[in-house]
Amino acid sequence: MLFEIHPLIVGQMRSNCYLVKDKKSSETLIIDPGDDGEYIVEQLTKLKCIPKLIIATHGHFDHVMAVLTISLTFRIPFRLNCKDQFLVKNMRENARHFLGIDAGPPPQIDDDLPDKAELNFGAINFTVIETPGHTPGSICLSDKRNNILFVGDLMFAEGGVGRTDFSYSDKNDLYASLLKIFKLDEETDVYPGHGSPFKLGREKKLILEVYKHYFKK
Repeated sequence: MLFEIHPLIVGQMRSNCYLVKDKKSSETLIIDPGDDGEYIVEQLTKLKCIPKLIIATHGHFDHVMAVLTISLTFRIPFRLNCKDQFLVKNMRENARHFLGIDAGPPPQIDDDLPDKAELNFGAINFTVIETPGHTPGSICLSDKRNNILFVGDLMFAEGGVGRTDFSYSDKNDLYASLLKIFKLDEETDVYPGHGSPFKLGREKKLILEVYKHYFKK
């Protein structure tokens, strides 16, 4: 593989921020910088990264609170599926409600991340897959060549899936999104928004068994 993946666990919610660095050019994609902006900046500098773009897999505050610090430090854009723009706008309020902290002003979204959008930096080549359900604008980033998939809060190790008890969530949309992802190679390495990475095939079997009575067919 011609790029490196550096996971960072950040914030009270222990969200996974991923630094995806091209080994040759050092160009780096930052995925889900959920908190601890200064720490993420330190790690980018330590790893001699050249940050190019910040991506959020969805708009929840625990995936975007460090965006402003990083974008201002390196003067790089932030992209998100615009169906989740309302969540980013409410970042400060939601962080105060759930964590009792002031996360500061929300970041500006520089561009949309629609379905099938391509992200290319040297050897880094990802395709956006829209996977709504947990939030309306949830996405995954897929590299079929290397069997790599970043899923945000769509699914987790040990058969977990994203919660759908929010007013804007939809469990049937989530199920459809999971079925879409389950068509990928079962040997795909999946990097979730929380917890440890896993192989797609193993979790696919667990999820379909655990949630077979939860989702409508």
